[in-house]
Amino acid sequence: MKQPIAGDERVAIIAHDDAQAIAAFVERVWSEDGLADRTLEAYRQDLEGLARWLATRGRSLAAASREDLSSYHASQPVSVRSMARRQSSFRRFYAHLARNEPSRENPTLLMQRPKTPRGLPKALAEREVEALLGAPDAGTPLGQRDRAMLELMYASGLRVSELVELSLGNYNPRQGVLRVTGKGGKDRLVPVGQVAQEQIDHYLSTVRPLHLKPGPRPDPLFLSVRGQGMTRQMFWTIVKRHAQAVGILARRVSPHVLRHSFATHLLNHGADLRALQMLLGHSALSTTQIYTLVAREGLKRLHAEHHPRG
Repeated sequence: MKQPIAGDERVAIIAHDDAQAIAAFVERVWSEDGLADRTLEAYRQDLEGLARWLATRGRSLAAASREDLSSYHASQPVSVRSMARRQSSFRRFYAHLARNEPSRENPTLLMQRPKTPRGLPKALAEREVEALLGAPDAGTPLGQRDRAMLELMYASGLRVSELVELSLGNYNPRQGVLRVTGKGGKDRLVPVGQVAQEQIDHYLSTVRPLHLKPGPRPDPLFLSVRGQGMTRQMFWTIVKRHAQAVGILARRVSPHVLRHSFATHLLNHGADLRALQMLLGHSALSTTQIYTLVAREGLKRLHAEHHPRG
């Protein structure tokens, strides 16, 4: 058997402090952002790979410099996408360290980011969305709550953070609109739609009171069974569970996919791009224009499947 050579990062042991720092970082981004297990594991593997490489050079994650990171990238020939993902992991990790210690120097700040081809947002077919919206059991309080949240997510194109942070005061049932606070603290008014409004009104009158606990009344629009506001992770789990129940592969669906589906389906049915920009809360039209490519790809597939000379 071939013996490992000295300085080989593949067999280097991660320092105890580095292992603790990685675990604390993964726990933090899970609790704050509700990221998928696959994303968390990618962060962990990227950071452990860097920690092993640094260990062979007598360095630690906390003491790594920009030159260390550049040397590490140069020693690891990978695809542009993999390089971009690693840099993203490192940027988030060192931002996390700097957040705990503001005086700490962040070695990723001046690193040049690799240019990656822009991928198209993934959207569900309209029939898949219909199946997903019908998945919750309307005969149970939790099913009624889940249905209201899913209907609202698809009807309004909200970000998951915007959905779970909605308060009772954000919803105007008389006008059928939401006041949503998006990125950068910018407010926008978003129409709810008739079906979603019916589901929300039913939830507010019959289900939400069941989840209220003694004491001060909570402000969030949607409550957990403990009477507290929903979290991103909770809603992510809800979406996955109902998607699997109707046969949609877990890797194809997430709360953000509902937002992409909202935008793509509106464009497919003739929505104006500027109006869509306002509904999504994009600061730049160029961000919204990516959905025109999604709609175009859908039309090409439709033509190929159904045209006699497709």
